[in-house]
Amino acid sequence: MESKSGQNSAIKNLDMMAKLMDSQFRIPGTNIKFGVDPLIGLFPGIGDIAGFLISGYMIVVLVKNGASGYVLARMLLNISIDTLLGSVPIVGDFFDIAFKSNQLNMKLMHEHYAEGRHRGGAWKVIVPVLFVLLVLMGGLAWVGYKILMWLFHFIS
Repeated sequence: MESKSGQNSAIKNLDMMAKLMDSQFRIPGTNIKFGVDPLIGLFPGIGDIAGFLISGYMIVVLVKNGASGYVLARMLLNISIDTLLGSVPIVGDFFDIAFKSNQLNMKLMHEHYAEGRHRGGAWKVIVPVLFVLLVLMGGLAWVGYKILMWLFHFIS
């Protein structure tokens, strides 16, 4: 873990990076802010990967500065949602403008340091996410089974 001044400097740099990625610019005549993330997301595949890597770098720095497992799990969930939904062509670019995962992550980190919130292990996040994924996979398997049965019935 870095010294307190090194920690403050790292967090301040990450705050600036989060603002650049999520809300550096404003659409004139509106309150809508966006950053570099939706702009690089315009390049299919590579832009979304680049945004994910930048967010991942931010999380690595936060790990080195003492983020709890719970905070890290929530942050990883935020960037995963941002990457998955942001990768949908056209709709994902609008999603990137609305969902500011880097700034959400920095808010979590500030709450962690200043208020002592979000302590504890990652299981509080991981178990519900795994449960939802299990239900989704089961639902997809059921839909796949129904489609195969319909095709089999249609062919015979």
